[in-house]
Amino acid sequence: MKRMLSVQDLARDERFERIKIEDVVFDPRNAAMPVDKQRNGFRPADPDAPDAARQLMHAIFVGEIQALEGAGRTCFDFDTGAGREDVPFELKLDMARQCWDESRHVEISVKLAEHMGSGIGEFAEQTMLFEAACSADPIFRLCGVNRALEGLAIDVFNSMREFGSATKDPVLFFCEDWMLADEVTHVKMGSDWLRRITAKDPERQQAALDFQRTVDKLFSFGGFRGEEEENPVHLARKFRSLAGFSDDEISELVDVAAEAYAEAQAMASAAAPVEG
Repeated sequence: MKRMLSVQDLARDERFERIKIEDVVFDPRNAAMPVDKQRNGFRPADPDAPDAARQLMHAIFVGEIQALEGAGRTCFDFDTGAGREDVPFELKLDMARQCWDESRHVEISVKLAEHMGSGIGEFAEQTMLFEAACSADPIFRLCGVNRALEGLAIDVFNSMREFGSATKDPVLFFCEDWMLADEVTHVKMGSDWLRRITAKDPERQQAALDFQRTVDKLFSFGGFRGEEEENPVHLARKFRSLAGFSDDEISELVDVAAEAYAEAQAMASAAAPVEG
C-alpha cells in the first residue's frame, strides 16, 4: 500500500464536488459582500439560519471523513521507533482509537444531515483538513489536525449544540454534545503528544506550532470564528482548556481570529465599489 497519500489520491464518488478553501476565503466576490452575508451566521432569529446550519452540518460531515482518513494515514505512514520520522506505538494506538471515533461521527453526521433536511453532496467539499494531514513530519500532523482543526471542531460543535438548544432540537443537541466530548479527547491527544515528543526539541515544537497558527488563521474564515457577538462560532474556552490548551494559547487564538477578521474587512473595503 502506498504511503504518504496526496489529496488527489482521496477516493470519492459522484455525489461529491470538490473546491479549494483558498478559492472561497479569498474570492473577491465574497469580499465585496456585506460582512454578515459573508459569515453566513446561523443564529436562530436569522432568516437564513436553517440553510446556514445545513451547510455547516455538511462541512462537518466531510471534515469527519477527512479526519478519519488523516488519522488512519498517520497509523500507516510512519514506522514505530525512535527516529525523527518515527512515532511511538502508543501514538498509533491513539490514532486508531480516533479512527473509531471519526467513523462513528461520519455515521452520526449523515443521519443529522438527513434530520436537518439535507444530504450528501448538497454542498461542496474542501480538503484543507486532509492537506494538513499530509505532512511528512508527524508532529506537524498533530498540530495541524488534532490541535488546529479538531480544535475548530470543538468550537463548531459547541456552537451547533447551543443552536440545537436554542431551536429546541433535542436530536441536534444530543448528537453535537456527544461528538464534542470525543473532539476534546482528540485535541488532548494532540496536545499531549506534541509536548511529549518535542520535550527536548524546542525548535521542532515551535515550527509545528507555527504551522498550527497558519491553519488556525485560515480556518478563522475572516470572522467566522472569534469571541465577538457577530462571530457565528465562538471559541469554547472551557473545552479547549480541558483539551490541553493553555490560557496563553487560547488568547493567541483570539488574536489570530481578530487578524483574520481585519484582513477580511480590508479585502471588503478594497472590493467595494467607489461612490460618486
